[in-house]
Amino acid sequence: MSDNTSNQREYGILLHISSLPSPYGIGDLGDEAYRFVDLLGASGQQLWQILPLGPTGPDGSPYQGYSAFAGNPMLISPDKLVADGLLDAGETAALPNFPQQGIEFSPVKNFKDHLFHRAFQRFQESAPPADYQLFLEEHRYWLFDYAFFRALSHYFGGVSWHLWPSHLAWREEKALSSFQNSLEAEIKYQIFLQYIFYRQWRALKSYAQAKGVQIIGDMPIYISHQGADVWTHPHLFYLDDMGRPQLVGGVPPDDFSETGQLWGNPLYRWEQMKEDDYLWWRERIKHDLKLFNIVRLDHFRGFEAYWAVPSGEETAVHGTWVKGPGNHFFDTLKKYLGPLPLIAEDLGYITEEVISMRKNQGIPGMKVFQPACANGREELYRALLAKDVVFYPGTHDNDTILGWYQNLSVTNSSLLDLLKKIFGIDRQKMNAAEICLRFIEIAYQSCARRVIIPAQDVLCLDSRHRMNTPGTVRGNWQWRLPLEYQLAPGFAALRELR
Repeated sequence: MSDNTSNQREYGILLHISSLPSPYGIGDLGDEAYRFVDLLGASGQQLWQILPLGPTGPDGSPYQGYSAFAGNPMLISPDKLVADGLLDAGETAALPNFPQQGIEFSPVKNFKDHLFHRAFQRFQESAPPADYQLFLEEHRYWLFDYAFFRALSHYFGGVSWHLWPSHLAWREEKALSSFQNSLEAEIKYQIFLQYIFYRQWRALKSYAQAKGVQIIGDMPIYISHQGADVWTHPHLFYLDDMGRPQLVGGVPPDDFSETGQLWGNPLYRWEQMKEDDYLWWRERIKHDLKLFNIVRLDHFRGFEAYWAVPSGEETAVHGTWVKGPGNHFFDTLKKYLGPLPLIAEDLGYITEEVISMRKNQGIPGMKVFQPACANGREELYRALLAKDVVFYPGTHDNDTILGWYQNLSVTNSSLLDLLKKIFGIDRQKMNAAEICLRFIEIAYQSCARRVIIPAQDVLCLDSRHRMNTPGTVRGNWQWRLPLEYQLAPGFAALRELR
Protein backbone atom coordinates (compact mmCIF):
# COMPACT_ATOMS: atom_id res chain seq x y z
CA MET A 1 0.00 0.00 0.00
CA SER A 2 1.46 3.33 -1.01
CA ASP A 3 -1.17 5.66 0.39
CA ASN A 4 -4.34 5.85 2.46
CA THR A 5 -6.84 5.67 -0.38
CA SER A 6 -7.06 1.94 -1.14
CA ASN A 7 -10.54 0.46 -0.62
CA GLN A 8 -9.46 -3.18 -0.56
CA ARG A 9 -10.40 -4.97 2.67
CA GLU A 10 -7.33 -6.07 4.59
CA TYR A 11 -6.87 -8.37 7.57
CA GLY A 12 -3.98 -8.80 9.96
CA ILE A 13 -2.57 -9.87 13.31
CA LEU A 14 -1.10 -7.79 16.13
CA LEU A 15 2.01 -9.42 17.55
CA HIS A 16 5.30 -7.87 18.61
CA ILE A 17 8.61 -9.42 17.54
CA SER A 18 9.54 -10.07 21.19
CA SER A 19 6.49 -12.32 21.56
CA LEU A 20 7.71 -14.90 19.06
CA PRO A 21 9.04 -18.24 20.34
CA SER A 22 12.81 -18.46 20.67
CA PRO A 23 15.34 -20.50 22.65
CA TYR A 24 17.14 -17.23 23.49
CA GLY A 25 14.58 -15.93 25.98
CA ILE A 26 12.94 -13.33 23.70
CA GLY A 27 11.44 -13.37 20.24
CA ASP A 28 13.81 -12.20 17.52
CA LEU A 29 14.32 -11.70 13.79
CA GLY A 30 15.24 -15.31 13.18
CA ASP A 31 13.45 -18.26 11.63
CA GLU A 32 10.34 -18.00 13.82
CA ALA A 33 9.64 -14.54 12.39
CA TYR A 34 9.73 -16.01 8.89
CA ARG A 35 7.48 -18.88 9.94
CA PHE A 36 5.02 -16.37 11.33
CA VAL A 37 4.96 -14.56 7.98
CA ASP A 38 4.21 -17.90 6.31
CA LEU A 39 1.38 -18.49 8.78
CA LEU A 40 -0.07 -15.07 8.06
CA GLY A 41 -0.12 -15.83 4.36
CA ALA A 42 -1.66 -19.26 4.91
CA SER A 43 -4.34 -17.68 7.12
CA GLY A 44 -5.33 -15.10 4.51
CA GLN A 45 -3.74 -12.18 6.35
CA GLN A 46 -2.14 -9.23 4.60
CA LEU A 47 -1.00 -7.21 7.63
CA TRP A 48 1.37 -7.78 10.53
CA GLN A 49 1.18 -5.06 13.16
CA ILE A 50 4.01 -4.77 15.67
CA LEU A 51 4.95 -2.46 18.55
CA PRO A 52 7.83 0.08 18.46
CA LEU A 53 11.20 -1.44 17.55
CA GLY A 54 13.48 0.90 19.54
CA PRO A 55 15.97 -0.16 22.24
CA THR A 56 14.17 -0.60 25.55
CA GLY A 57 15.00 -0.02 29.17
CA PRO A 58 15.03 -2.55 32.03
CA ASP A 59 11.22 -2.95 32.03
CA GLY A 60 11.13 -3.82 28.33
CA SER A 61 8.57 -1.15 27.42
CA PRO A 62 8.80 -0.35 23.70
CA TYR A 63 7.14 3.00 24.43
CA GLN A 64 10.04 4.26 26.56
CA GLY A 65 12.87 3.56 24.17
CA TYR A 66 16.34 5.11 24.17
CA SER A 67 16.05 6.32 20.57
CA ALA A 68 13.45 7.34 18.00
CA PHE A 69 15.65 5.81 15.27
CA ALA A 70 17.70 2.90 16.61
CA GLY A 71 16.59 -0.72 16.63
CA ASN A 72 16.44 -2.94 19.69
CA PRO A 73 19.56 -5.17 19.73
CA MET A 74 17.73 -7.71 21.90
CA LEU A 75 15.68 -8.60 18.81
CA ILE A 76 18.78 -9.60 16.84
CA SER A 77 18.80 -13.31 16.00
CA PRO A 78 21.88 -15.23 17.20
CA ASP A 79 21.07 -17.96 14.69
CA LYS A 80 21.40 -15.45 11.85
CA LEU A 81 24.79 -14.42 13.25
CA VAL A 82 25.83 -18.07 13.09
CA ALA A 83 24.66 -18.22 9.48
CA ASP A 84 26.74 -15.11 8.75
CA GLY A 85 29.84 -16.70 10.24
CA LEU A 86 30.01 -14.21 13.11
CA LEU A 87 29.24 -16.83 15.77
CA ASP A 88 29.95 -20.55 16.08
CA ALA A 89 27.00 -22.84 16.70
CA GLY A 90 28.62 -24.02 19.91
CA GLU A 91 28.66 -20.47 21.26
CA THR A 92 24.87 -20.23 21.08
CA ALA A 93 24.27 -23.69 22.51
CA ALA A 94 25.21 -23.00 26.14
CA LEU A 95 21.89 -21.36 26.97
CA PRO A 96 20.78 -20.15 30.39
CA ASN A 97 17.58 -21.70 31.67
CA PHE A 98 15.28 -19.18 30.01
CA PRO A 99 11.54 -19.69 30.57
CA GLN A 100 9.62 -20.97 27.55
CA GLN A 101 6.87 -18.49 28.36
CA GLY A 102 7.51 -14.87 29.29
CA ILE A 103 10.67 -12.76 29.12
CA GLU A 104 13.26 -12.11 31.81
CA PHE A 105 14.79 -8.98 30.32
CA SER A 106 17.95 -8.68 32.40
CA PRO A 107 19.21 -12.28 31.89
CA VAL A 108 18.38 -12.03 28.19
CA LYS A 109 20.37 -8.82 27.86
CA ASN A 110 23.37 -10.24 29.69
CA PHE A 111 23.43 -13.38 27.56
CA LYS A 112 22.98 -11.60 24.26
CA ASP A 113 25.54 -8.91 25.10
CA HIS A 114 28.06 -11.69 25.62
CA LEU A 115 27.24 -13.24 22.24
CA PHE A 116 27.21 -9.92 20.43
CA HIS A 117 30.64 -8.93 21.70
CA ARG A 118 32.02 -12.18 20.32
CA ALA A 119 30.33 -11.51 16.99
CA PHE A 120 31.75 -7.98 16.97
CA GLN A 121 35.27 -9.28 17.50
CA ARG A 122 34.96 -11.52 14.43
CA PHE A 123 33.37 -8.69 12.45
CA GLN A 124 36.47 -6.58 13.04
CA GLU A 125 38.84 -9.31 11.88
CA SER A 126 38.02 -8.77 8.21
CA ALA A 127 37.04 -5.95 5.88
CA PRO A 128 33.49 -4.65 6.38
CA PRO A 129 30.82 -6.06 4.05
CA ALA A 130 29.97 -4.07 0.93
CA ASP A 131 26.77 -2.69 2.42
CA TYR A 132 28.35 -1.45 5.66
CA GLN A 133 29.45 1.93 4.30
CA LEU A 134 26.07 2.35 2.65
CA PHE A 135 24.44 1.72 6.03
CA LEU A 136 26.60 4.39 7.67
CA GLU A 137 25.67 6.89 4.99
CA GLU A 138 21.95 6.08 5.01
CA HIS A 139 21.69 6.54 8.79
CA ARG A 140 24.14 9.40 9.23
CA TYR A 141 21.48 11.74 10.67
CA TRP A 142 21.23 9.82 13.94
CA LEU A 143 23.59 6.83 14.04
CA PHE A 144 26.82 8.28 15.43
CA ASP A 145 25.07 10.43 18.04
CA TYR A 146 23.11 7.40 19.22
CA ALA A 147 26.20 5.18 19.39
CA PHE A 148 28.16 7.89 21.22
CA PHE A 149 25.27 8.37 23.64
CA ARG A 150 25.08 4.65 24.44
CA ALA A 151 28.87 4.50 24.91
CA LEU A 152 28.75 7.44 27.33
CA SER A 153 25.78 5.95 29.14
CA HIS A 154 27.69 2.70 29.60
CA TYR A 155 30.75 4.62 30.79
CA PHE A 156 28.71 6.50 33.41
CA GLY A 157 26.91 3.41 34.68
CA GLY A 158 23.56 4.07 33.04
CA VAL A 159 22.68 7.26 34.92
CA SER A 160 20.56 9.81 33.07
CA TRP A 161 22.54 12.07 30.73
CA HIS A 162 21.62 15.24 32.64
CA LEU A 163 23.63 13.88 35.60
CA TRP A 164 26.80 13.52 33.53
CA PRO A 165 29.50 16.21 33.83
CA SER A 166 27.96 19.36 32.39
CA HIS A 167 30.46 19.67 29.55
CA LEU A 168 29.28 16.27 28.27
CA ALA A 169 25.62 16.73 29.15
CA TRP A 170 25.55 19.90 27.06
CA ARG A 171 27.79 18.53 24.33
CA GLU A 172 30.76 20.87 24.51
CA GLU A 173 32.95 20.16 21.50
CA LYS A 174 36.26 19.73 23.33
CA ALA A 175 34.80 17.24 25.82
CA LEU A 176 33.03 15.30 23.10
CA SER A 177 36.23 15.01 21.08
CA SER A 178 38.19 13.72 24.07
CA PHE A 179 35.61 11.09 25.04
CA GLN A 180 35.06 10.08 21.44
CA ASN A 181 38.66 8.94 21.25
CA SER A 182 38.61 7.07 24.55
CA LEU A 183 35.27 5.37 23.83
CA GLU A 184 36.00 4.53 20.19
CA ALA A 185 35.68 0.76 20.67
CA GLU A 186 32.29 0.99 22.39
CA ILE A 187 31.01 3.45 19.79
CA LYS A 188 31.98 1.04 17.00
CA TYR A 189 30.29 -1.80 18.89
CA GLN A 190 27.02 0.14 19.13
CA ILE A 191 27.18 0.96 15.42
CA PHE A 192 27.82 -2.72 14.67
CA LEU A 193 24.68 -3.70 16.61
CA GLN A 194 22.59 -1.28 14.59
CA TYR A 195 24.08 -2.52 11.35
CA ILE A 196 23.19 -6.11 12.23
CA PHE A 197 19.72 -5.20 13.45
CA TYR A 198 18.80 -3.32 10.31
CA ARG A 199 20.31 -5.94 8.02
CA GLN A 200 18.19 -8.61 9.69
CA TRP A 201 15.12 -6.37 9.67
CA ARG A 202 15.44 -5.53 5.97
CA ALA A 203 15.69 -9.23 5.14
CA LEU A 204 12.53 -10.02 7.11
CA LYS A 205 10.59 -7.13 5.59
CA SER A 206 11.63 -8.18 2.09
CA TYR A 207 10.46 -11.72 2.80
CA ALA A 208 7.12 -10.45 4.12
CA GLN A 209 6.70 -8.24 1.06
CA ALA A 210 7.31 -11.21 -1.24
CA LYS A 211 4.64 -13.15 0.64
CA GLY A 212 2.10 -10.34 0.30
CA VAL A 213 2.33 -9.28 3.95
CA GLN A 214 2.68 -5.61 4.85
CA ILE A 215 4.10 -4.54 8.20
CA ILE A 216 2.43 -1.87 10.33
CA GLY A 217 4.93 -0.17 12.59
CA ASP A 218 4.17 1.88 15.69
CA MET A 219 5.55 5.34 16.45
CA PRO A 220 5.17 6.74 19.99
CA ILE A 221 4.49 10.46 19.90
CA TYR A 222 6.91 11.11 22.78
CA ILE A 223 10.35 9.77 23.57
CA SER A 224 12.21 9.03 26.78
CA HIS A 225 14.06 11.85 28.51
CA GLN A 226 16.89 9.36 29.06
CA GLY A 227 17.29 8.75 25.34
CA ALA A 228 19.76 9.82 22.71
CA ASP A 229 17.44 12.24 20.92
CA VAL A 230 16.92 14.54 23.90
CA TRP A 231 20.68 14.61 24.58
CA THR A 232 21.44 15.30 20.91
CA HIS A 233 18.70 17.92 20.36
CA PRO A 234 17.96 19.48 23.77
CA HIS A 235 16.73 22.72 22.20
CA LEU A 236 13.74 20.84 20.79
CA PHE A 237 12.39 19.93 24.25
CA TYR A 238 11.17 21.75 27.34
CA LEU A 239 14.18 21.36 29.62
CA ASP A 240 15.51 23.46 32.47
CA ASP A 241 19.11 24.64 32.90
CA MET A 242 20.02 21.30 34.48
CA GLY A 243 18.66 19.30 31.56
CA ARG A 244 15.60 18.12 33.48
CA PRO A 245 12.13 18.18 31.88
CA GLN A 246 10.13 21.34 32.57
CA LEU A 247 6.87 20.04 31.10
CA VAL A 248 5.95 16.39 30.70
CA GLY A 249 3.25 14.53 28.82
CA GLY A 250 0.18 12.67 29.98
CA VAL A 251 -3.60 12.72 29.80
CA PRO A 252 -6.06 14.45 32.14
CA PRO A 253 -8.38 12.75 34.64
CA ASP A 254 -11.39 10.97 33.17
CA ASP A 255 -14.03 8.39 34.07
CA PHE A 256 -11.37 5.69 34.24
CA SER A 257 -8.78 7.55 36.33
CA GLU A 258 -9.35 10.30 38.87
CA THR A 259 -5.73 11.44 38.57
CA GLY A 260 -5.19 10.93 34.83
CA GLN A 261 -2.01 9.40 33.43
CA LEU A 262 1.42 10.94 33.96
CA TRP A 263 3.89 9.64 31.39
CA GLY A 264 6.89 11.78 32.29
CA ASN A 265 8.20 12.27 28.74
CA PRO A 266 9.58 15.75 27.99
CA LEU A 267 7.32 17.79 25.71
CA TYR A 268 8.36 19.26 22.39
CA ARG A 269 9.03 22.91 21.67
CA TRP A 270 6.84 22.90 18.58
CA GLU A 271 7.58 26.51 17.66
CA GLN A 272 11.30 25.69 17.68
CA MET A 273 10.69 22.64 15.52
CA LYS A 274 8.66 24.70 13.09
CA GLU A 275 11.67 26.92 12.31
CA ASP A 276 13.37 24.20 10.24
CA ASP A 277 10.12 22.69 8.94
CA TYR A 278 10.16 19.97 11.60
CA LEU A 279 13.45 18.48 10.40
CA TRP A 280 13.75 16.00 13.29
CA TRP A 281 10.21 14.77 12.66
CA ARG A 282 10.78 14.59 8.91
CA GLU A 283 13.82 12.41 9.47
CA ARG A 284 11.92 10.28 11.94
CA ILE A 285 8.92 9.73 9.66
CA LYS A 286 11.15 9.11 6.63
CA HIS A 287 13.14 6.58 8.64
CA ASP A 288 10.05 4.66 9.76
CA LEU A 289 8.47 4.67 6.31
CA LYS A 290 11.55 2.81 5.09
CA LEU A 291 11.14 0.24 7.85
CA PHE A 292 7.40 -0.28 7.55
CA ASN A 293 4.68 -0.21 4.92
CA ILE A 294 2.32 1.68 7.23
CA VAL A 295 2.99 3.60 10.47
CA ARG A 296 0.58 3.94 13.38
CA LEU A 297 0.95 7.31 15.14
CA ASP A 298 0.45 6.81 18.84
CA HIS A 299 -1.53 9.52 20.71
CA PHE A 300 -2.55 11.24 17.49
CA ARG A 301 -4.61 13.79 19.37
CA GLY A 302 -1.39 15.25 20.79
CA PHE A 303 -0.65 16.81 17.40
CA GLU A 304 -3.82 18.91 17.72
CA ALA A 305 -3.58 19.67 21.44
CA TYR A 306 -1.65 17.99 24.23
CA TRP A 307 -1.86 17.79 28.02
CA ALA A 308 1.14 19.55 29.57
CA VAL A 309 2.01 18.87 33.21
CA PRO A 310 4.67 20.80 35.13
CA SER A 311 7.58 18.56 36.06
CA GLY A 312 7.50 17.47 39.70
CA GLU A 313 3.76 16.86 39.84
CA GLU A 314 2.86 13.44 41.22
CA THR A 315 -0.28 13.10 39.09
CA ALA A 316 -1.62 14.55 35.85
CA VAL A 317 -4.36 16.54 37.59
CA HIS A 318 -2.68 19.95 37.38
CA GLY A 319 -1.98 20.02 33.66
CA THR A 320 -3.30 22.27 30.92
CA TRP A 321 -4.26 21.81 27.28
CA VAL A 322 -1.77 23.37 24.86
CA LYS A 323 -2.31 23.67 21.12
CA GLY A 324 -0.16 21.40 18.98
CA PRO A 325 1.19 22.01 15.46
CA GLY A 326 -2.02 20.75 13.82
CA ASN A 327 -2.55 20.56 10.08
CA HIS A 328 0.54 22.65 9.35
CA PHE A 329 2.70 19.81 10.70
CA PHE A 330 1.21 17.15 8.42
CA ASP A 331 1.05 19.50 5.42
CA THR A 332 4.77 20.19 5.86
CA LEU A 333 5.60 16.50 6.13
CA LYS A 334 3.72 15.76 2.92
CA LYS A 335 5.46 18.63 1.14
CA TYR A 336 8.81 16.94 1.76
CA LEU A 337 7.88 13.25 1.90
CA GLY A 338 4.80 12.89 -0.30
CA PRO A 339 1.78 10.72 0.65
CA LEU A 340 1.96 9.38 4.20
CA PRO A 341 0.62 5.84 4.82
CA LEU A 342 -0.37 6.46 8.45
CA ILE A 343 -2.91 5.23 10.98
CA ALA A 344 -4.07 7.58 13.73
CA GLU A 345 -4.37 6.17 17.23
CA ASP A 346 -7.33 8.39 18.07
CA LEU A 347 -8.64 6.71 21.21
CA GLY A 348 -9.59 8.34 24.50
CA TYR A 349 -10.61 11.99 24.77
CA ILE A 350 -11.14 13.05 21.16
CA THR A 351 -12.56 16.46 20.25
CA GLU A 352 -14.12 17.70 17.03
CA GLU A 353 -10.85 19.49 16.28
CA VAL A 354 -8.95 16.20 16.40
CA ILE A 355 -11.52 14.50 14.17
CA SER A 356 -11.39 17.39 11.71
CA MET A 357 -7.58 17.27 11.54
CA ARG A 358 -7.57 13.52 10.94
CA LYS A 359 -10.19 13.74 8.19
CA ASN A 360 -8.51 16.75 6.60
CA GLN A 361 -5.27 14.75 6.38
CA GLY A 362 -7.00 11.62 5.09
CA ILE A 363 -5.59 9.46 7.88
CA PRO A 364 -7.70 6.48 9.00
CA GLY A 365 -8.42 6.19 12.70
CA MET A 366 -9.02 3.27 15.05
CA LYS A 367 -12.05 1.59 16.57
CA VAL A 368 -11.67 -0.90 19.42
CA PHE A 369 -14.50 -3.23 20.39
CA GLN A 370 -13.88 -3.40 24.14
CA PRO A 371 -14.09 0.33 25.00
CA ALA A 372 -16.77 0.92 22.35
CA CYS A 373 -18.91 -1.80 23.86
CA ALA A 374 -18.35 -0.47 27.37
CA ASN A 375 -19.53 2.98 26.23
CA GLY A 376 -22.97 1.71 25.26
CA ARG A 377 -25.00 0.46 22.35
CA GLU A 378 -24.81 3.64 20.25
CA GLU A 379 -21.03 3.92 20.48
CA LEU A 380 -20.73 0.24 19.64
CA TYR A 381 -22.85 0.65 16.52
CA ARG A 382 -20.78 3.68 15.44
CA ALA A 383 -17.61 1.63 15.83
CA LEU A 384 -18.95 -1.28 13.82
CA LEU A 385 -20.27 0.94 11.03
CA ALA A 386 -17.17 3.15 10.66
CA LYS A 387 -15.44 2.59 7.32
CA ASP A 388 -12.19 4.56 7.19
CA VAL A 389 -10.76 2.93 10.31
CA VAL A 390 -8.80 -0.04 11.58
CA PHE A 391 -11.00 -2.23 13.77
CA TYR A 392 -9.63 -4.23 16.73
CA PRO A 393 -11.25 -6.45 19.36
CA GLY A 394 -8.58 -4.98 21.68
CA THR A 395 -5.06 -3.57 21.51
CA HIS A 396 -1.87 -4.29 23.43
CA ASP A 397 -3.22 -2.03 26.20
CA ASN A 398 -6.46 -4.02 26.59
CA ASP A 399 -7.23 -7.36 28.14
CA THR A 400 -7.51 -10.30 25.78
CA ILE A 401 -11.03 -10.56 24.40
CA LEU A 402 -11.65 -13.77 26.34
CA GLY A 403 -10.28 -12.28 29.56
CA TRP A 404 -12.39 -9.16 29.07
CA TYR A 405 -15.53 -11.22 28.50
CA GLN A 406 -14.87 -13.49 31.46
CA ASN A 407 -14.42 -10.48 33.74
CA LEU A 408 -17.72 -8.92 32.68
CA SER A 409 -19.56 -11.15 35.13
CA VAL A 410 -17.80 -9.22 37.86
CA THR A 411 -17.67 -5.73 36.35
CA ASN A 412 -20.73 -5.36 34.16
CA SER A 413 -23.43 -8.03 34.04
CA SER A 414 -25.72 -5.77 31.97
CA LEU A 415 -23.10 -5.78 29.21
CA LEU A 416 -23.24 -9.57 29.19
CA ASP A 417 -26.94 -9.31 28.47
CA LEU A 418 -26.29 -6.81 25.66
CA LEU A 419 -23.73 -9.09 24.02
CA LYS A 420 -26.13 -11.99 24.26
CA LYS A 421 -29.02 -10.03 22.79
CA ILE A 422 -27.13 -8.40 19.90
CA PHE A 423 -24.49 -10.98 19.01
CA GLY A 424 -25.77 -14.22 20.50
CA ILE A 425 -22.77 -14.63 22.79
CA ASP A 426 -23.95 -16.88 25.61
CA ARG A 427 -21.48 -18.28 28.11
CA GLN A 428 -24.01 -20.88 29.20
CA LYS A 429 -24.15 -22.40 25.71
CA MET A 430 -20.73 -21.62 24.23
CA ASN A 431 -17.25 -22.75 25.18
CA ALA A 432 -14.24 -20.43 25.26
CA ALA A 433 -13.15 -21.23 21.69
CA GLU A 434 -16.63 -20.52 20.35
CA ILE A 435 -16.80 -17.23 22.24
CA CYS A 436 -13.44 -16.07 20.87
CA LEU A 437 -14.38 -17.07 17.35
CA ARG A 438 -17.64 -15.13 17.63
CA PHE A 439 -15.79 -11.97 18.66
CA ILE A 440 -13.47 -12.34 15.68
CA GLU A 441 -16.51 -12.82 13.44
CA ILE A 442 -17.95 -9.56 14.79
CA ALA A 443 -14.73 -7.74 13.94
CA TYR A 444 -14.71 -9.26 10.44
CA GLN A 445 -18.34 -8.25 9.94
CA SER A 446 -17.61 -4.61 10.75
CA CYS A 447 -17.47 -2.04 7.96
CA ALA A 448 -13.82 -1.21 8.66
CA ARG A 449 -11.35 -1.22 5.77
CA ARG A 450 -8.77 -2.99 7.93
CA VAL A 451 -9.28 -5.49 10.74
CA ILE A 452 -6.46 -6.43 13.12
CA ILE A 453 -6.80 -9.27 15.64
CA PRO A 454 -4.34 -9.63 18.55
CA ALA A 455 -2.61 -13.01 18.41
CA GLN A 456 -3.87 -13.80 21.93
CA ASP A 457 -7.45 -13.58 20.67
CA VAL A 458 -6.76 -15.90 17.74
CA LEU A 459 -5.35 -18.38 20.25
CA CYS A 460 -8.28 -17.76 22.65
CA LEU A 461 -6.11 -16.91 25.66
CA ASP A 462 -7.31 -15.38 28.92
CA SER A 463 -6.18 -12.40 31.02
CA ARG A 464 -2.93 -14.08 32.06
CA HIS A 465 -1.67 -13.50 28.52
CA ARG A 466 -2.33 -9.77 28.06
CA MET A 467 0.63 -7.71 26.85
CA ASN A 468 0.27 -4.59 28.98
CA THR A 469 -1.85 -3.23 31.80
CA PRO A 470 -1.64 0.59 31.72
CA GLY A 471 -0.91 2.17 35.09
CA THR A 472 1.08 -0.82 36.34
CA VAL A 473 4.86 -1.21 36.38
CA ARG A 474 5.39 -4.96 36.70
CA GLY A 475 4.67 -7.94 34.50
CA ASN A 476 4.19 -6.03 31.25
CA TRP A 477 5.65 -6.59 27.76
CA GLN A 478 6.65 -10.17 28.66
CA TRP A 479 4.08 -12.32 26.87
CA ARG A 480 5.26 -14.84 24.29
CA LEU A 481 3.54 -17.25 21.94
CA PRO A 482 3.21 -20.90 22.97
CA LEU A 483 5.67 -23.13 21.10
CA GLU A 484 2.92 -24.98 19.22
CA TYR A 485 0.90 -21.88 18.34
CA GLN A 486 0.86 -22.65 14.61
CA LEU A 487 -1.29 -25.72 15.30
CA ALA A 488 -4.00 -23.65 17.00
CA PRO A 489 -7.37 -23.94 15.20
CA GLY A 490 -7.89 -20.18 15.42
CA PHE A 491 -5.42 -19.44 12.63
CA ALA A 492 -7.05 -21.97 10.30
CA ALA A 493 -10.44 -20.41 11.05
CA LEU A 494 -9.31 -16.93 9.98
CA ARG A 495 -9.21 -17.78 6.29
CA GLU A 496 -12.69 -19.29 6.48
CA LEU A 497 -14.11 -16.19 8.15
CA ARG A 498 -13.05 -13.76 5.44
